[in-house]
Amino acid sequence: MSLSLEQKQAVVAEIAAQLAQAQAVIVAENRGLTVEAVTSLRAKARKSGLYLRVLKNSLARQAVKGTPFEMLTDQLAGPLMYGMAQDPVAVAKVLSEFAKDNERFVIKAGAMPNAMLSSKDVKALATMPSRDELLAKLLGTMQAPIAKLARTMNEVPGKFVRTLAAVLAAREKAA
Repeated sequence: MSLSLEQKQAVVAEIAAQLAQAQAVIVAENRGLTVEAVTSLRAKARKSGLYLRVLKNSLARQAVKGTPFEMLTDQLAGPLMYGMAQDPVAVAKVLSEFAKDNERFVIKAGAMPNAMLSSKDVKALATMPSRDELLAKLLGTMQAPIAKLARTMNEVPGKFVRTLAAVLAAREKAA
């Protein structure tokens, strides 16, 4: 069933809105996937905060026109699935893991604002730690000196109390 002009315009507007928020777009060929496989991919995508969509390529070309992802236009051929997210590593990880399990799902290309990514680049991006992991490591690194200072400061009164207890025990033993 074909879409009316108003429906096509609504789809293009929706995709353009998603592209405006996205930091990465990955395009994958989804020829011959089962419904169960696509359903599981959509569930993983939802959990990771990805926007996943199968579109007509002509609508996708119109949506990317005038955006930082316009260089993807040459790659938009064949039955494609589009993954978009604010976290580039998350979208790369979810789609790369799914591609490992499903040989019919082939990552074709990707893009970050004003930068084209090949399928190898997308796989390399998938191996990077996520934003949350990097923030946790940074926080741990920043917190370590403060925690060590606090432990050192607490050790002084603790050592004094242990010394007093040892002196008291020695006096009681002597008496």
